[in-house]
Amino acid sequence: MRIQFWSAILLVCAFSACAGAPKDAEEKKSLGDSVANAIMLLKKTDPTIEKFFNDNYAYAVLPSVGKGGFIIGGAGGDGEVYKGGRLVGYCSMGQGTIGATIGGQSFDEFIFFKDETNYKTFAANKFAFTAQVSAVIAASGSGAATSYQNGVAIFVSNVQGAMAEAAVGGQQFKFISLDTAAAKSTK
Repeated sequence: MRIQFWSAILLVCAFSACAGAPKDAEEKKSLGDSVANAIMLLKKTDPTIEKFFNDNYAYAVLPSVGKGGFIIGGAGGDGEVYKGGRLVGYCSMGQGTIGATIGGQSFDEFIFFKDETNYKTFAANKFAFTAQVSAVIAASGSGAATSYQNGVAIFVSNVQGAMAEAAVGGQQFKFISLDTAAAKSTK
């Protein structure tokens, strides 16, 4: 119970540190370029991943997610969300952990939603991964060997750094539609 409490506190702290939607045209371009580069690297690493870009209801790309910790850990990153191949919004991810954690990493994270139901859960900001959910580390052929689990497929690629972790925690996501982001930037 105590570990769950501190994990929840850490998750809130990590999530509140995420920026969300880009604040100006320069940030939008920078994030868009980072997302395009992450997709290019993923497809180069494993051309069989293409099936997930072709067979999805929507997907999110979070380039350069940062993760680190020493006993208490956290992770966070911002990304773009696509539906029907078109940009529909932005997302942020926050993660908090407590347990045997040491080191630091960065990676690109890809979340593919097979159907409308899972996407709507994500867009309603009710989407989270628990410690039991795992991502596939992209390598040659991993796309061909992977299928959707409960309507979602998750890949990480371009992993840099080193981290040893046996910790309790999860990822929480926040979605901001293009309309909402535009309304916030005009205020």
